[in-house]
Amino acid sequence: MTTLLKLKYPRIKSIFKITEPSQAPIIGDVSFVNKPGKFPMIIFCHGYKGFKDWGAWNNVAKSFQKKDIHFSKFNFSLNGGTLENPIDFPDLKAFARNTYTQEVNDLSNVINLMVSEHKNITSSIFLVGHSRGGGIALLNSLNDKIDGVITWASVADYESRFPKGKELENWIKSGVRYITNSRTKQQMPHNINFYNDFLKNKEKLSIENVVKKLKKPQLIIHGERDQAVDVSQAYLLKKWNPSAELKTFKASHTFNSSHPWTKDSLPNELDLAVNYTADFILNYHD
Repeated sequence: MTTLLKLKYPRIKSIFKITEPSQAPIIGDVSFVNKPGKFPMIIFCHGYKGFKDWGAWNNVAKSFQKKDIHFSKFNFSLNGGTLENPIDFPDLKAFARNTYTQEVNDLSNVINLMVSEHKNITSSIFLVGHSRGGGIALLNSLNDKIDGVITWASVADYESRFPKGKELENWIKSGVRYITNSRTKQQMPHNINFYNDFLKNKEKLSIENVVKKLKKPQLIIHGERDQAVDVSQAYLLKKWNPSAELKTFKASHTFNSSHPWTKDSLPNELDLAVNYTADFILNYHD
């Protein structure tokens, strides 16, 4: 079941909810270009321990609106947020059940919704993913409804990010592994199904396999001072698809933004990522 709350034209923003019996709801919003016509749309995927309203993402949406690009963002269904509180992680039981497969399916559902509901005002659809969300965007990039993909500080491989040795053994033995959220101080659980699901779907979740097949426009943006996802990941993506465009510059993992973000303007580094992305999309869209 899908619910959309639409504002009267000229539409500025709409809120959507996608509910399936087997999962928590996907909640999201779309910031529309405020004039008639068809324009490109971005579907934005947040990263690990992230959410659609993290930090400066709402400011990013406004920036793309001004550049005549619709901007859709959403919470993955099991990211730990709820309908009542989509910010931070009130539902750690849901967070514990999350898998890469679930996130790939979530994005597919959002793509289908954006195409069906907004085809009359959308000229093309580009995926933009940050960090872990970049990998999810790439895994959906072969979808024939998608015109191109842009990654911000993206991972290039999921397998290498799992623990090894004794840490992995303890996870398998106990059935749950906890990661400390340095900002909220929560102990965030991962059930062992997160790892088992990856092993079961390893080929489908291979970012390398997808990128090597990709014939659509691809832009890779990465900060050279990224301490969470090393810039070497960007060079791997470029190696697998030599026709992709690569932009690196001095920036942190979140392009020098943070949560909460109370300024009206973007940090220079995030503004640069937005400008590179907008120029890329406006150059390629139909």
